Amino acid sequence: MNIPLLSLMTLTPLVGALVLLVLPRDRHGLIRAVALAAAGISAAAAVAVFLVYDTVRAGFQLAERLPWLPQIGIDYALAVDGSSVVMLLLTGIVIVTGVLISWRVDYRPKDFFALLLLLVAGVYGVFCSTDLFFFFFWYEVAVLPMYLLIAVWGSTNKEYGALKLTLMLVAGSILIWIGLLMLYVASGINSFDLFRLQHITFDPLTQSIAFLLFMIGFGVLAGMWPLHTWSPDGHVAAPTAVSMLHAGVLMKLGAFGILRIAMTLLPEGARIWLPVLLVLATVNVIYGALSAMSQRDLKYVIGYSSVSHMGYVLMGLASLSLIGTTGAVLQMFSHGIMTALFFAMVGVIYDQAHTRDIAAFRGLICTMPAVSVLFILAGLASLGLPGLSGFVAEFLVFSGLAQAQAWLFVVLAVVGVAITATYVLRLIARVFFGPPEAAWRALRDGTPLDVAAGASLAFVLVAVGLYPAPLIGPIVGSVLPIVRRLGGVE
Repeated sequence: MNIPLLSLMTLTPLVGALVLLVLPRDRHGLIRAVALAAAGISAAAAVAVFLVYDTVRAGFQLAERLPWLPQIGIDYALAVDGSSVVMLLLTGIVIVTGVLISWRVDYRPKDFFALLLLLVAGVYGVFCSTDLFFFFFWYEVAVLPMYLLIAVWGSTNKEYGALKLTLMLVAGSILIWIGLLMLYVASGINSFDLFRLQHITFDPLTQSIAFLLFMIGFGVLAGMWPLHTWSPDGHVAAPTAVSMLHAGVLMKLGAFGILRIAMTLLPEGARIWLPVLLVLATVNVIYGALSAMSQRDLKYVIGYSSVSHMGYVLMGLASLSLIGTTGAVLQMFSHGIMTALFFAMVGVIYDQAHTRDIAAFRGLICTMPAVSVLFILAGLASLGLPGLSGFVAEFLVFSGLAQAQAWLFVVLAVVGVAITATYVLRLIARVFFGPPEAAWRALRDGTPLDVAAGASLAFVLVAVGLYPAPLIGPIVGSVLPIVRRLGGVE
């Protein structure tokens, strides 16, 4: 019997959210168990998809299709390629650890976990939809729960952060929807099907306009400068699990959309606008790193660090090289795990200290050794220490830029790494080492669930850093046809 793994993975969180809605509000233990079960089943399905995907055959696999509105060419259609399976694996890891980290949420936990599962269902749907109407539908499902999750359960000016995030992302969504309708009308085939649209050669003007719409629309969610300002505010205001999913997975939807739709369907538009994207991405790297260096709040440091690291993703996509594009997708995975670990550990610290002011801390490794070690490991991955996943991903991006002979951008990217190392090491030295402040000597280490979640993320950082081949193989097979169509460097 063939199990529809993609539907199982995508719809299980939705079923879990519906089950939560009918549970009594005071059954907190049962609510958490249902949320963890839904997250765990969907994550297990994502792991199964990753394991059964045939890297040698490559291309799209595990296809599922059900006519939905055939009169206007809309089908419920799912399939995965190598990039998709890596992103689905990332999503599964982050949602399970996010539920574990949120185990102590006691204010309206039923609503919190229902919205969290709804969000992750949208993420799964985006990564495996091959009908562009449903791609957009799942994209909106992933974005809209963020407003309530931040406004109700967040902190630090949460209403402002939630509203700013929502308005910016909805504005980007409008541009994406206009671009999709342009392709639907210009194709003349009455279909949103990705595979059919790939065979259409759109005229140069349509490609140029549509690619720009997608680059800006998806770029908003990817944190592209200068449209990034919602991201640090959203990170800081969001509760811990939402910050993990926001920075770890949601920002990747933007970069994935540029790769899946804009670069795949609009090669001439890509050749026009990718040089512009490369310049903006380089500003991301430098500006984000310098901004992170000047922050006093732990979450703001990580928020601006995410803007900087997403710049490497966009630089890799814009490199027009096989190595660079592969590095971009691997950087999406690496940054997703790393930033989820960052926010998880900051959440554990904030739950007890009730402050994230960097100047207030010193010597936390004496009172919170496990949390400190896990945070430091995430920091070392962030600055690109060899042996951790960040080094592999960034090295591929730099190699791709060098292969494309974009030497100025290679130099600027390396400068970004140097700035990152400066603020990360300074932060680690200030917060975790030295004699502990008297005010924090009563702090306790993370709970077993906190440490288990963090250790799981740390294990992935180390495993991918030491042996990245299982991820690189599928990614190469998926991006090679795109690079060839764009006339890039192999």
